[in-house]
Amino acid sequence: MKLEDFNNIDFKNAGSLPLPVKGVLLAVLFLILLALGYYFMWSPYLEELSTSESKEQELRQVFLNKKSQAINLEGYKQQMVEIEKTFGALLKQLPDKSQMDGLLTDINQAGLSRGLEFELFKPGQETQAEFYAEMPISIKVLGNYHDLGAFATDISKLSRIVTLNDITLTLNVKDPKTGNSDGTLLMEAVAKTYRYLDADELATKRKSDKALTAKKG
Repeated sequence: MKLEDFNNIDFKNAGSLPLPVKGVLLAVLFLILLALGYYFMWSPYLEELSTSESKEQELRQVFLNKKSQAINLEGYKQQMVEIEKTFGALLKQLPDKSQMDGLLTDINQAGLSRGLEFELFKPGQETQAEFYAEMPISIKVLGNYHDLGAFATDISKLSRIVTLNDITLTLNVKDPKTGNSDGTLLMEAVAKTYRYLDADELATKRKSDKALTAKKG
């Protein structure tokens, strides 16, 4: 078989072509048909197969994650029990609405018992969170450094949660004209105390939040 055999091919008389030339032509035709078949028929199925394999891997990973969770289910349940106990203990440190007056009295009494003099004790406006309300109390108290420190310690030891924020200490000036001081300090701070919302307040808050969400939507 020579190259000239392909230059002088007469497809009208293909039957009389030499056998080697026929073989080459059939091989080329087969490759062309194979390429066309791959492009038009097999390629979409191969892409679908690749997508299915990726989906299989994803589902396999989901299965393994679920299996791991199922194996550790008892551990998760125990963690939930411990979290609920901790949450319950913290919740008990929040007074309800009826106990707030007593808590305010406890804060005031903690200062008086240390010999401090209140210049200001002013509860502010409550702000509500998900299940509790926060009340800021602006305070100004006079006393020596030791007693003011003891007062802060007493506040931290109250059975209810109370925090002291934005604390500033300055010398107490008795006579603004002369700048004389008696050695005492003026502590200004914002005490924050918290209480949990009762059932009616929670229902009202949820209704209000739902209406606000609907309005935004």
